Amino acid sequence: MSFFATFGLWMAVFFTLSIFSFLYKDNPFYKLAEQVFVGLSAAYWLVYLFYSIMLPNLFNKLLSDFSGNLILLVPAALGLMMLIRLIPKAQWVSRYPIAILIGTSAGINMVRYAKSDLLSQISATMINPFSASNLSGIIGNFLLIIGTVCGVYFFYFSKKQDGFSTVPSKLGIWFLMVSFGASFGYTVMARISLLIGRLEFLLKDWLHIIK
Repeated sequence: MSFFATFGLWMAVFFTLSIFSFLYKDNPFYKLAEQVFVGLSAAYWLVYLFYSIMLPNLFNKLLSDFSGNLILLVPAALGLMMLIRLIPKAQWVSRYPIAILIGTSAGINMVRYAKSDLLSQISATMINPFSASNLSGIIGNFLLIIGTVCGVYFFYFSKKQDGFSTVPSKLGIWFLMVSFGASFGYTVMARISLLIGRLEFLLKDWLHIIK
């Protein structure tokens, strides 16, 4: 193993153990690893955005055909205005590109989410429950329809829910709790997979205890 490979291995081991040291208590090693990670992430994304987005979509197009791509000067100017936020006395200039960014992002995402999270979900529940070829599929279709209707009904607050009308609301709570629990379990499993990857690195690549 070369010197740089060995050095990189020990650096990875050091920062991994420094992060794990937080399980004992907050300490300088954990703070150092945390700050190095944040700094490296910021530097990596800065270089990535420059070479993957700004260079091919702005600079190369302006250099190849400046007169035909004058419209690109608008986002370039907005980006420079946003950087003026670093100057305390001229911070107000950065409010305009930030407002444009937030407004356009909200408008674009509203249409996208309305299509993916509203229209697509509505169309997905408008199915024939008996279209499945087996019993488990039919039960799943019924659960999908009942869960969707009861989950939406739970958020109906225009009329007081009492008597029989509380039944679909309570069913909606159960479906929502199962959904939230499954999402949380998926998140926990993702974090556990990261832990397993780090432990495998320490036991296999560093200590060579496992193969």
